[in-house]
Amino acid sequence: MLELKHISYSVREGGEELGILKDITLTIPDHKLMVFTGPNGGGKTTLAKIIMGLVTPTSGQIIWNGEDVTALGITERAKRGISYGFQQPPRFKGIKVRDLLTIAAGDEKMSKDRCCQYLTKVGLCANDYLDREVDVSLSGGEVKRIEIASILARSASLMIFDEPEAGIDLWSFARLTETFEQIHAEGKATMIIISHQERIISLADEVVVVGGGEIQHRGSADEILPKILSDTLGVCPVLTRGGEGK
Repeated sequence: MLELKHISYSVREGGEELGILKDITLTIPDHKLMVFTGPNGGGKTTLAKIIMGLVTPTSGQIIWNGEDVTALGITERAKRGISYGFQQPPRFKGIKVRDLLTIAAGDEKMSKDRCCQYLTKVGLCANDYLDREVDVSLSGGEVKRIEIASILARSASLMIFDEPEAGIDLWSFARLTETFEQIHAEGKATMIIISHQERIISLADEVVVVGGGEIQHRGSADEILPKILSDTLGVCPVLTRGGEGK
């Protein structure tokens, strides 16, 4: 179980204290699929990075499986089964896709068939990618899918995905959502997905809307999707006028 207790994060800008996250408390039970959504700049990614240890909170605690991991670095959290998929994954010149998957799995002798299984889940063919380097020769969408495949190879108990749909074509996106459904159905991992996509939001056990550094809404997809639509309409003068002035 993941527990976030009174998480706050602020930065100094122009001599002033700018609050990015404001006293967020949230419990995520084991093996649940949670979706963080909300307006850009609302604090979703910062909150996810705090869970992974990429950002240190100004105050608050992170409890993972009963252990306070707030002071632990990325490596120690990874050893405890926490993984993170970036919105814009890093590239590794000189490292082949096969190398990345075997390192992630901790199995230098991992078979081609197993590598193929992970790549197939994200819509890639092993024959086309295993011997390619994870460098600038790959598109952003390809690198994104390879990173997600490496997270699957790790078999992490907490998987965090930051906008996994970014840069991915429609067909690969459909395959990816099937993969998320499959992981969830297996009941072996907790997933946190940052997304604006209704298809992904609809998969969630619970949706958390983060905006202005706070939790604005939380509930099932059926409860939250109408609120999201209402909030969106509320800030768009063209939509709220119902087409006035056409």
